[in-house]
Amino acid sequence: MIPWLLLPFRDALPGFTVFRYITFRAAMAAATAMVLSILLGPWVIRTLTRLKMGQPILEDSPDTHQAKAGTPTMGGLLIVGTILASTLLWCEFHSGGIWVALVSLVGFCAVGAIDDTRKLLRKQNLGLRSWQKMLLLVAITLLVSWLILHFNLRGTATSHLSVPFFKKFRPDVGVFLVPWICLVVVGTSNAVNLTDGLDGLAIGGTLIVAATFAILAYVAGNAKMAQYLFVPFVPGGGELAVFLGAMSGASLGFLWFNAHPAEVFMGDTGSLALGGALGTVAIMIKQELLLVIAGGLFVLEAMSVILQVGSFKLRGGKRIFRMAPFHHHLELGGLKETKVVIRLWITAIVCCMLALSSLKLR
Repeated sequence: MIPWLLLPFRDALPGFTVFRYITFRAAMAAATAMVLSILLGPWVIRTLTRLKMGQPILEDSPDTHQAKAGTPTMGGLLIVGTILASTLLWCEFHSGGIWVALVSLVGFCAVGAIDDTRKLLRKQNLGLRSWQKMLLLVAITLLVSWLILHFNLRGTATSHLSVPFFKKFRPDVGVFLVPWICLVVVGTSNAVNLTDGLDGLAIGGTLIVAATFAILAYVAGNAKMAQYLFVPFVPGGGELAVFLGAMSGASLGFLWFNAHPAEVFMGDTGSLALGGALGTVAIMIKQELLLVIAGGLFVLEAMSVILQVGSFKLRGGKRIFRMAPFHHHLELGGLKETKVVIRLWITAIVCCMLALSSLKLR
């Protein structure tokens, strides 16, 4: 909105040209989202508490988690609200990618809000059935897929994938592009959701990955940099850095309240929305395979659940981990919650550093 309002002045008056630069607007979006989150956080927490939005805790969770029962949840509304406000304040309205990212964010947030509401009404940690949640997530992703393809938001060679560490290897998924988009977006959404089990873990991981993908989006939208680094050039992709900047700032602001001991949880309202939005951006800038590396923390958590369930069913009740997701395995191994969170943040940072290094190691 601000770049649009200043359009008549930014080329005529000294100093106003800075609003043309994506890097400046992404940084301002991050700062705005963070400040809004910190300012609005106390009011949101008081409101959720007054409405008795207390988080129910699973009975088979580690004993240390039982004390968290009643902590306000659905704090994802604060995250999504500040991302929306900051993005709309600092983005260029003509960017189709921004609008698709926001559609994904809000759509997945709505599904999470329905799930959280049902849990609260039933006063137990059972919301939507798995098939109901998956059906809704796939439906939203199909809409997102149509928008991406209809407005050609993946640039040329739409169905080709970019493979990390390879310059010219561009496999073509062809007619399987839409199922591929669904796999990436829904998979990322659920992976972030599974990671959200310890104070600050999922939001800290999201902050790290969003900041990394802000850099990747900027590179993808810059023709010269994309050519130099051998990454697909996506016209307009750079504007997504503003959205990701807002996501980074909102995550940092929410972490202010979600750090141990958490004053508020994001709930499925936040985790599904953040994961879905990250997956959508990765699809639009053709870096979905790099998301597997950068989002290694989320992949680790999701794979631990898949392996645990598979082992339990195929090996007659035998488990691989003490408890899944993986962060509970570490907790039950004797590590304190804060140490588990910090070590997994470090893991996320290393994964993102590896992802960024792939831009040169080709």
